[in-house]
Amino acid sequence: MHSFQVRRAFGAALLSVVLAFLAAVQAPVASAVSCPDVEVVFARGTSPRPGLGTVGTAFVSSLKWKLLGKRVSYYAVNYPASWNFSKSTNAGAVDANKHVQYIAGMCPETKIVLGGMSQGAGVIDLILIGNRTVWFFKPVPLPDAMVDHVAAVAVFGNPARDVYGGGPLTSISPLYGNKAIDLCADGDPYCSRGLNFFAHFAYTRNGMVDEAATFAARRVLGRDA
Repeated sequence: MHSFQVRRAFGAALLSVVLAFLAAVQAPVASAVSCPDVEVVFARGTSPRPGLGTVGTAFVSSLKWKLLGKRVSYYAVNYPASWNFSKSTNAGAVDANKHVQYIAGMCPETKIVLGGMSQGAGVIDLILIGNRTVWFFKPVPLPDAMVDHVAAVAVFGNPARDVYGGGPLTSISPLYGNKAIDLCADGDPYCSRGLNFFAHFAYTRNGMVDEAATFAARRVLGRDA
């Protein structure tokens, strides 16, 4: 009888340890699936180190201020941002496409804001223009079902506007054009026929980042911009 009681006590103690272990394992999982209200997916321009880049950082910061009270997270598109434009831009489009679908699948209520600067704008172009080809760039179109998850798009210094002969994203994207703002600084040679190279680096100072953040915030909040 004494032996039976010892075994029962040992079994109860072991069960308590197992349950405590399972609780500890499951707690981080519940935390990991906590979804933001807004996810910004931004592709930096050519050459800066991995991350959002100067324009992307300013855009996310401005958007957060305009959406106070909402949880805003961001994802920096993982791509080379190198001078090998066709290969680099395509790699960025593949990564951005995968991340948008991942967020839409894991967090279906999260509103996605897409953005890009210069070559990064080209990355965003390639996932939003359908099967339309712009010069030597290969499109990586998002599935049509993603349109309901993307609230807004903001691109800066977009080469497709003029240099590559496509046009602004607002006109060349069949599903996302009405959700987009495509900004080109006066004289910026990368998105127009201007010759002011300094204009290409002025987006954080010329008011256009704030303009884009205002546009995106209004769309996130369900107001037509």
